[in-house]
Order: sequence, then structure tokens, then C-alpha cells
Amino acid sequence: MRQLWTPAWILRHLAAVALVVGFLALGWWQISRAAAGNTLSWAYAVEWPVFAAFVVFIWVREMRLARRSVPGPDSLPGPNHGSPSPQSGSPENAPSREEAFGRPVRVRSAPGVTATPGPDDPELAAYNDYLAWLNANPHARAGDYPG
Repeated sequence: MRQLWTPAWILRHLAAVALVVGFLALGWWQISRAAAGNTLSWAYAVEWPVFAAFVVFIWVREMRLARRSVPGPDSLPGPNHGSPSPQSGSPENAPSREEAFGRPVRVRSAPGVTATPGPDDPELAAYNDYLAWLNANPHARAGDYPG
């Protein structure tokens, strides 16, 4: 709850309150114009409170997201959470799909389709060599490729 009282959040609260009050005042003004005979103002009299409700919806949603994304004690930097190890980019240390996405991931493929290049496709083999070199040299530029 404390994170919602930072200077940035106080400005957001004030802006939301000002927008809601302003939109409701504009709706009231449109009701007075509609009562005076302006039939188009009836549509605006409904529209401005809808805008105010939308501001309240977004305001509440952002507060919930801010409260949910508060870093807990598990997210503090420690021996396992600091900078990545030099070999963290290797395929052996890569997280599984479930760890990376936080949920099981199903990979769909057409039956009978293989992804391995045949011996009769030299362009595909050269491209796979290029991709393997890029994977082995993550900080290199594409123009540094020796092939």
C-alpha cells in the first residue's frame, strides 16, 4: 500500500480525481443544455459520465497492477539473482519453456515434417552454420561472421 503514496502516484491520484470531477461537471453541463432544448446534448450527457467511469476503471486497474508487482524478498539480488553467469546463454543452462513462460507451452508441428536439412540443400546448411556461429558468439555483429 505504501508504494501508492510516492510522489508519482500522488500526481496520478490527483490527475484521476481532476479528470473524474471534470468529466462529471461536463456531463452536468450537457444535461442543462439538453434541458434547454439542445437534443444533441443528450448524447453528450451520457458520454461524459462514461469517460469518467473509464478513468476510474483504469485508475483502479493501475493501482492493482502496482500492488501486484511489488518486489518481494525472493526478488532481491543474491548469489543466484545477480548478473547472469558467463555461460547462461548456452543451451545447457537455458530455462525450459515452462520456466521461461511460467506455464506449459505446447509446440505444434505438422505430422511428418522434419526440421533437419537434407544433404542436397547447401543454402540451408550454410544458414544453420551461420546461426550456430551467432549463438556461439552472442556479442558479435552479423558482419563479423567469417564465412
